Amino acid sequence: MEAGPRDTEQDAPDTQHEAGRLSPDGPDELEVTPEVQVELRPARRLRIWQLAPIVTLAAMGSLMFAFPLAFEFGDGGAVVAMLGLLISCCAAGWGMMAARRVGHTWPGLPPKGSGERPDWRVIMLYVAVCAALVALAVWRVARLRS
Repeated sequence: MEAGPRDTEQDAPDTQHEAGRLSPDGPDELEVTPEVQVELRPARRLRIWQLAPIVTLAAMGSLMFAFPLAFEFGDGGAVVAMLGLLISCCAAGWGMMAARRVGHTWPGLPPKGSGERPDWRVIMLYVAVCAALVALAVWRVARLRS
């Protein structure tokens, strides 16, 4: 006497051909479709409210730096030019920090948290370019004063 329904079809000899197709998880799929992975989080990008003040400060600082040097406004031109250079550098630093926060890196440098070490040649190239730009700016302002 049986207490409940049992799976007795697997023991039947005429159903053995179907038992070979079954896996422990269920029937095998005949047609395998490729899986598509979709990122659920949106891409981390700089938004307009992050970019607008950076671009505005950079443009204002660049104009403050360029106009006194181009048109030589007199004694105060060097001071205005250095202030413009300072504002431009602040905007560049602010932009780099915002870009770093959303995951962007400088070309040639590894992403944050990857565990890779940056190449010293790339770092020296960045230092040399920055030093050359600062030297040219200081030389131009010093030449303007004399």
